[in-house]
Amino acid sequence: MTGSPGAPALPCSLLAPPPSWAIDADVVVVGSGVAGLTVALNCAADGQRTVMVTKAQLDDGSTRWAQGGIAAALGDGDTPGQHSADTLVAGAGLCDEEAVRTLVTEGPAAVRRLIASGARFDTSATGEIELTREGGHHRRRIAHAGGDATGAEISRALVEAVQAAGIETIENALALDLLKDAEGRTAGVTLHVMGEGQHDGVGAVHAPAVVLATGGIGQIFSATTNPAVSTGDGVALALRAGAEVSDLEFVQFHPTVLYLGAGAEGQQPLISEAVRGEGAHLVDADGVRFMTGQHELGELAPRDIVAKGIMRRMREQNTAHMYLDGRHFGAAMWEHRFPTILEACRSHGIDPVTEPVPVSPAAHYASGGIRTDLHGRTTVPGLYACGEAACTGVHGANRLASNSLLEGLVFAERIARAARRDGAPSRAARPVPVPPPALPPPPLPAPEARREIQRIMTRGAGVLRSGESLARAAGELEALTPAKPAEPGTDAWETANLHLVARVLVAAARHRTETRGCHWREDHPERDDAVWRRHLIVGLRPSGAGPALDIRTTDSTAFPPIHAVAPEET
Repeated sequence: MTGSPGAPALPCSLLAPPPSWAIDADVVVVGSGVAGLTVALNCAADGQRTVMVTKAQLDDGSTRWAQGGIAAALGDGDTPGQHSADTLVAGAGLCDEEAVRTLVTEGPAAVRRLIASGARFDTSATGEIELTREGGHHRRRIAHAGGDATGAEISRALVEAVQAAGIETIENALALDLLKDAEGRTAGVTLHVMGEGQHDGVGAVHAPAVVLATGGIGQIFSATTNPAVSTGDGVALALRAGAEVSDLEFVQFHPTVLYLGAGAEGQQPLISEAVRGEGAHLVDADGVRFMTGQHELGELAPRDIVAKGIMRRMREQNTAHMYLDGRHFGAAMWEHRFPTILEACRSHGIDPVTEPVPVSPAAHYASGGIRTDLHGRTTVPGLYACGEAACTGVHGANRLASNSLLEGLVFAERIARAARRDGAPSRAARPVPVPPPALPPPPLPAPEARREIQRIMTRGAGVLRSGESLARAAGELEALTPAKPAEPGTDAWETANLHLVARVLVAAARHRTETRGCHWREDHPERDDAVWRRHLIVGLRPSGAGPALDIRTTDSTAFPPIHAVAPEET
């Protein structure tokens, strides 16, 4: 699939000034959520010279917005096997079973190490970690902090640990493009730093290992739970560098996001799955619990099923939202268990203690991303990916609630070990001079195109998709050729990243002609295991007119090997 004649060229690099400064490291970690912070801490503890690059401040990533908690088999009677079974069901037949086994078996110890590093989870009167349930879980296995402020507490603990370790951090920095050496291996990354200080403008960190932990892609849609920094920068950077991405068509739309009215755009307040886990009901305007009978877990079914149930009822009743009713909780429970959600609702004029909360689905979590092996390696030697930016195979076609923080912990620790084994500290990063490209980088889109990209994606590639809507979205995205090239800058670079990720996502969604997990095709409403129980892998391949999309399918639910694995890693 190469796009239409006259479509805007796909970039192999961003139009940017050459670096005016450079620093050296063994490992550079891009992103400061749970994944990036954990990688940096483990690499630094291993004696590797580590530099952290973060787009805003250290604690401004998606992690601090995580309300529900972190899932792990920590409770009496729970086992990694049961956690695995729930994960596989949620993933709708596309989880990599070895990746899931890794997650659930290494997860409990990773959480205990997180606690040892200073994270404080809510405990009972006897000092045991309090565990709750969320959608898709048959056991109470979700550890939480501050009631519904788990991400904020994890972020606090890890940020303090990074600062105590003295890890060099570059804030307000947007990563631009990967640097490579003469053999095509990773040699660092270019970035643009906004602000005054030692590092300013476009520069580079030279390192033989680069870890992309840049978070999600939610800002390609008009309404999302993702913060403003989630513009798909890591996925876009990896694609331009020649890495493969997978499963990008599987975007999880959280079923219960506070409805703020028609036309609301940007980050929307999340109403955590844990609210339903504690017994809140989904109802329509007449008070009818419409999820009853649709799944054995009812309102605690996996998120794709609940989101579809809400959308169906909205279409049946020609309304823009449903309701989440937790009035029976009483004020004390709302204030103790869900203080963040209570404050968010009241700030928008809704009091969940006395009235049902209007909710509708919004873009939440990318189940796909940069394709990796079980040690975070991508298809570009020396380039690693972790957290929501990565596709480890854990989530399949739909993420199980609260598995994301655990995935960040487990695979971040594995990346740190792999970087050492792969010889990052022993290899000097020597970027080769970049020759003039055969074709100049395409012009940057105007920053104001961002909203148009979001509207195109919401209309054509949102919760409900069809061949017609996706074809229209593809055409509209290709037509977004700037009349006047934008000047290089953060807004234009972010818009370029969103545009590239949107085009790849739409191409993959058009290719997968079935409904599975959080990919819902109205024109192909059934799951098709005979044809589609496999992954879509997308990359950019060279062509005469510049890079073009290359889409292939795997033969099974297991990803093809990235490259040779050392014997001790098998």
